[in-house]
Amino acid sequence: MLISDLLGKTGRHKRRKRIGRGIGSGHGKTSGRGTKGMGAHSSDRAHRMNEGGQMPLFRRIPKRGFSNAQFRTEYQVVNVGTLEERFEAGVRVTPQALKGMGLIHDAEGPVKILGTGELTKKFEVEATTFSLSASEKIAKAGGKIIAVIVPQPPAPKPPPKPGVGKLKKEAPAGEEAAAKGEAKKEKGEKKEKKEKPPKKEKQGGEKAGGEAEKA
Repeated sequence: MLISDLLGKTGRHKRRKRIGRGIGSGHGKTSGRGTKGMGAHSSDRAHRMNEGGQMPLFRRIPKRGFSNAQFRTEYQVVNVGTLEERFEAGVRVTPQALKGMGLIHDAEGPVKILGTGELTKKFEVEATTFSLSASEKIAKAGGKIIAVIVPQPPAPKPPPKPGVGKLKKEAPAGEEAAAKGEAKKEKGEKKEKKEKPPKKEKQGGEKAGGEAEKA
């Protein structure tokens, strides 16, 4: 018995499903999706919060109190012990230097120095704020604290009230009178320039005069 007799050729190579190639292909028009329903549309995936009509979990959980999470200020924290290890004595420690060392990720953001660890080197430290223990250790080592104020983004301006336009500046009384006088003069000059066209003589008069001359 040969192996070719055991493995038939039929079904070994399945033809791929050609969708949307006309009604004669068997998968035209609706392309095998049927009619109507969520699966018939291009956006056939349900939202990740969808629970099939059931009340979603985030709506079932009770919500009480107030959270200040979206309004809080998140500081980038650096300890004085880390400054002792990473910097040499007498160096001015700035947010840019901290970022260069990889201790913080944003030099423009707020930085807070904490007092964890020992400090024997003298530093001039620039930061947004310092803890009490950190400021005492820096001063004890002969260093200096420099507070840096982080610039806040400008507050958005309120939209203008509807129906309120810009007020026109009122000119002085003397200027108004002079402007009115100039306007009147210009109108008078325009009227003088416009001359009335001469009146045409009536044709009946001309004919009567000609007949009288002939007589």
